[in-house]
Amino acid sequence: MAVNVEKVALISDELAGKRERLYGRLRDLGRLLVAYSGGVDSAYLAWAAHQVLGNEMLAVMADSPSLARTQMRDAVSFAEECGIPLQTVRTDELENEEYRRNDAMRCFHCKDALFEVMERVAVYGGWSAVAYGVNVDDEGDWRPGQKAARQHGVAAPLLEAGLTKAEIRTLAAEAGLRVWDKPASACLSSRIEYGRPVTREALEQVERGEDALREMGFRQFRLRHHGDVARIEIDRQEMERAMTLEMFARMSEAIKACGFKFVALDVDGFRSGSMNAVLKVESLR
Repeated sequence: MAVNVEKVALISDELAGKRERLYGRLRDLGRLLVAYSGGVDSAYLAWAAHQVLGNEMLAVMADSPSLARTQMRDAVSFAEECGIPLQTVRTDELENEEYRRNDAMRCFHCKDALFEVMERVAVYGGWSAVAYGVNVDDEGDWRPGQKAARQHGVAAPLLEAGLTKAEIRTLAAEAGLRVWDKPASACLSSRIEYGRPVTREALEQVERGEDALREMGFRQFRLRHHGDVARIEIDRQEMERAMTLEMFARMSEAIKACGFKFVALDVDGFRSGSMNAVLKVESLR
């Protein structure tokens, strides 16, 4: 878990203070379940909770068709490396018609299903609280999963400590955690255009396509599912490598093999949450 210290900012007094507020909040929560996906936010929260609470915390990961297998394997490996207690649970959001229809509230139904399962785990195991990894930057985007968290009384220690995504990465680097610069990720369902039903077949298409792009050496990207069309977003820092006739041919062959008829490279590059741009204002209220 070595970290290139030249790329890591020094911890300011302000950031150290936020870290102490986080630790204090975790102590106050007591025996704690942490919603865990292996992304940098939930990974750092789980690690911090384990530092503060030891085995009086438990990371809980939802094993569902919307979680890419590569992400799941990496999340399990990170927990093992850090000695973080981990329990995997099954969630059944694909059985929910409201989730499958994939409107602006899809994420609400996903998180609602997760937190219902975690509540049952808490009751059975005598855990006193449930927490998840929302941060300050998440407040500026359309994230209906936060509504589900509020309804279930789920704590948000990173947000309460005032931590941004960049600050969480800095703290993770300072702690020597290999996930500190892990590319941002999200569930596979977020790749499917709103209004197009979420199905196992569509999720598998996205997962296979993104695995292919990863094998080509790309690091930060998304494959957006628009029916017969796969729209590929690649980070601008990697775009030059993508813009060759040879790479076009490789992408076309690999992505069409996943069941798409057409492959498009988005010239605007990777944007987290780009699908939200099509939502009507009234759906966000």
